[in-house]
Amino acid sequence: MEPHTKATLALPLASAVPQQQPHQPAPPSGHTTSTADRGSFCLAVCTCGWNGPARRSRDLARKDAARHTAG
Repeated sequence: MEPHTKATLALPLASAVPQQQPHQPAPPSGHTTSTADRGSFCLAVCTCGWNGPARRSRDLARKDAARHTAG
């Protein structure tokens, strides 16, 4: 097998695709929570910037999120 010695230059992806303005959704009113996995831990996160403690149990992270939205 012969080594590859010829390469063709390609345009950078940014110049090949027309740039569009990303759609900015309206900020949510109230709190919207979800869970996020970080390695072997799960934590509750909210759109207001709140983060719950890291838990090994997703169920406990969901309960943290429910307490945050209730309180």
